[in-house]
Amino acid sequence: MLLSEKLYHIGELEGFSPQIGRLVSMMNYTRHTTLRAVHGLSIKELDFHLDSQSNSIGMLLYHFADVEKIYQILTFENREPTEFEEKELELGLDLGKKGQENIKGYPLEFYLDRLEKSRNETLKQLQQRSDDWLDETTPFWNNLTANNYFKWFHVFEDELNHRGQIRMIRKRFIG
Repeated sequence: MLLSEKLYHIGELEGFSPQIGRLVSMMNYTRHTTLRAVHGLSIKELDFHLDSQSNSIGMLLYHFADVEKIYQILTFENREPTEFEEKELELGLDLGKKGQENIKGYPLEFYLDRLEKSRNETLKQLQQRSDDWLDETTPFWNNLTANNYFKWFHVFEDELNHRGQIRMIRKRFIG
């Protein structure tokens, strides 16, 4: 993993409007720490469950990619997902028993590829937007509204929360 000399700077990034660059800086750092947390894991380690109710590390990585995809639809296309898209993303968004049964047996590269593809699309789309786009507001949870800034903050905040789970699972499995 190559470290950017600006990894610990939240600021403007070439190719992005100023505030979007700040958001991408935070997303980059979050992803960097996630990748460090899963580096070198085997299929057995990726599939490990603490108990019958828990997610595996593989499930959480799968989840990150699908959360990013759903927010691409919600914010870049400014619409709700179609039935087909919901069905396609359901496994990674809901996890649970269905995820335990179906998200297993994949090498780390499988998950890293999914994460990279979803992030590349996000970055491509963010480069096409201005800072004003971050303030655009639409209906959201609990009959409230949210702006795009919050929605993309939530994407990496979700990853940060689950990354804590990944570290705990890894510690319990590997010791």
